[in-house]
Amino acid sequence: MSYNYLPLDKTPLNFQQVKNLLAYDQLVSITFDAHEKIVACRDYLDRKVNDSDALFYGINTGFGFLQNVRIDDSQVEQLQYNLLQSHACGMGDEVPEPIVKLMLMLKIKSLSYGHSGVQIDTVKRLLDMYNHGVLPVVYTQGSLGASGDLSPLSHLSLPLIGMGEVRYNGVKMAATDVMQQFGWLPVALKSKEGLALINGTQFMGAYGLYCLVQADRLLRWADIITAISFDGFDCVPDALHKSIHELRQHKGQADTAARLRQLLNGSAIATRTKAQVQDPYSFRCVPQVHGASKDSFDHICSVFVNEMNSVTDNPNIFPEEDLILSGGNFHGQPLALALDFLAIAMSEMGSISERRTYQLIGGQRELPLFLVKDPGLHSGFMIPQYTAASIVSENKQLCTPASVDSIPSSNNQEDHVSMGANAATKCLRVINNVERVLAIELLTAVQALEFRRPLQSSPVLEAVVSAFRETVSFNSADRVLYPDMQEAVGFIRNYPSAAVGG
Repeated sequence: MSYNYLPLDKTPLNFQQVKNLLAYDQLVSITFDAHEKIVACRDYLDRKVNDSDALFYGINTGFGFLQNVRIDDSQVEQLQYNLLQSHACGMGDEVPEPIVKLMLMLKIKSLSYGHSGVQIDTVKRLLDMYNHGVLPVVYTQGSLGASGDLSPLSHLSLPLIGMGEVRYNGVKMAATDVMQQFGWLPVALKSKEGLALINGTQFMGAYGLYCLVQADRLLRWADIITAISFDGFDCVPDALHKSIHELRQHKGQADTAARLRQLLNGSAIATRTKAQVQDPYSFRCVPQVHGASKDSFDHICSVFVNEMNSVTDNPNIFPEEDLILSGGNFHGQPLALALDFLAIAMSEMGSISERRTYQLIGGQRELPLFLVKDPGLHSGFMIPQYTAASIVSENKQLCTPASVDSIPSSNNQEDHVSMGANAATKCLRVINNVERVLAIELLTAVQALEFRRPLQSSPVLEAVVSAFRETVSFNSADRVLYPDMQEAVGFIRNYPSAAVGG
């Protein structure tokens, strides 16, 4: 089996596999077992519908409030086409391409269990779209986070029937145009397939996993940048001592303290005698604050890994039990709560980062005011902190929970919804903002460290500083700073944080 393929079937995936999928641009496939289960489920559904006069939701009935409207046998396939067309009502910005890819993967994964009743040809086309980089144009607005992510998943599915738009090789075009290039015919949908495609939590799930991948990276960077700030501010290392953290049983706290000790090991600045007894909370309480966000991350990640390994469309089909059951696995409440929690946990990483930046520019501990040699004539790093403060304030506003909101739809049939889709899109905004705040702290901390010379920080941190200085030079006099700030963001994205200090 090629390691460039991620096999999808009932075997659970883990978070590292998602990270690898994005990092190494892997392709996806289904296993023989998944193929057989999909075919067997479809065969069972065809027999069941042909041999029974019973009503099966979304198979031979209308949708939502129209659940009791029987659809004539001659129209059950047209019903699926109508569903995809009528529910593709997205608005707003386009969903970023990596998240669209995750949506496709998660939809294939959910269908691979053989409880959804789709044709194998439908799954094969989804695989073709993913592996050839034919990415449907999906919009951020339109899902209530229950009944599945109906509108986004409709846009995801339109190209199967030769409708909608896609991006291919970076170019936005009609789905029919790219289908002609590949010689693809529209999929002839059968009963239940439209519903199987648009019921599910793959929009929320994809956003959540993507946010977690970015959060994982930023949590690593937050410790590295903090360690540079720690020496830049000439902090007392006692607050990181192992004995303190053994008294409080929080794994993230202990791990953070250990990581900071590791990063600062060998620092001449950290070990020299200090004038102060202790430091402000934004330095002294880093293990407690960063650690709490890391513990939150672990819980949130478990929620999304569970969801990734679940079937979330409706109704669910159980061929071996001869059952077709209508339920509510599409409801996004677990994800909505987790996404709100992730936004809050990551927002706090930005909040404490901005406080460290503020301390560094305050003219304390033999550092010049605003970290410039001639303050007054030069403003130095005064305004990057303004920018960080404005971003942190924006994050506070974005952290108002979406999951406490609900609004009825479908003539009150769908009377409680999760609003997980809104939680998802704003969570990504929060995480992108945190990256910017951390980049501003990095820019500031490296500047502060230069005023400690000739003393050196630890070898691992000096290596990071040297690499950063290849991108952004020391600021000896006022210059336009936003390019430096953008370069700092790029540095965080591209420098291998996982390799820093082991």
